[in-house]
Amino acid sequence: MNHPVRHNPAESRFECRLEGALAQCVYRRDGGTVEFVHTEVPEAMSGQGVAAALVQKALEWARAEGLKVRPLCSYVASYMRRHPETQDLLEARP
Repeated sequence: MNHPVRHNPAESRFECRLEGALAQCVYRRDGGTVEFVHTEVPEAMSGQGVAAALVQKALEWARAEGLKVRPLCSYVASYMRRHPETQDLLEARP
């Protein structure tokens, strides 16, 4: 299913609205790094791939911006583990 994900930079989030419900992936920019801090999908949208669509768009944006990713959100971290093509985006840890 194609979910209508949009970037809302004023709110520092990627969002998807379906039938009045709002799913979101919230981030903070920190220099050349983006911290994904929270992904939330309402129960009414659960199981439809909305969280994955949000994170995919968010990571595409990070790549286009040349940002490294700090996945503080457990869902984003899990998504990145399942998608090896995103590993190069991870912030190098000392």
